[in-house]
Amino acid sequence: MSDAFQQKVEEAIRNPKNLGKMEDADSVGTVGGAGCGDMLRMWLKFRDQDGKKVIDKASFQSFGCETAIAAASLATELIRGKTTEEAMSMSGAELAADLGPLPPTKIHCTTMVEDALRTAIESHQGKACENLEPKSQSTRSSNSLLDNMNASTKGGKGLKVVLLPPEES
Repeated sequence: MSDAFQQKVEEAIRNPKNLGKMEDADSVGTVGGAGCGDMLRMWLKFRDQDGKKVIDKASFQSFGCETAIAAASLATELIRGKTTEEAMSMSGAELAADLGPLPPTKIHCTTMVEDALRTAIESHQGKACENLEPKSQSTRSSNSLLDNMNASTKGGKGLKVVLLPPEES
């Protein structure tokens, strides 16, 4: 990984934008699976502007690597003020362009962000979302990402999430 890329990721991790559940969201998109460990959930709040739906606010939760968190943080800032059509036309690479060129092993991080955004928009538009989330989860679910991951451990199988205390500076 390049030093410039790593510095941008570290900067985004130190000060993530729009991290956390949005209580008054109009739509939620979830991608990934507890089996592979990478999951991303994106909340969207819309407003009407000149007869079009525009993204007013976006937030996210992520269980994934630092690059996924950084890409989601950047994307939630970038899509604010965009129409649903404009946001749907953006690729994962465009959503995380400020990070610079990604190493090949990190491209899936931007794909997760793109898919979560698309899932949330399609859910809001009443369209079915194909293969982007586990069939047992609804894109309108109010459970947190942690709740859904912990639910998969019932019966002694699946992934167990243990939160560590924050490091003291």
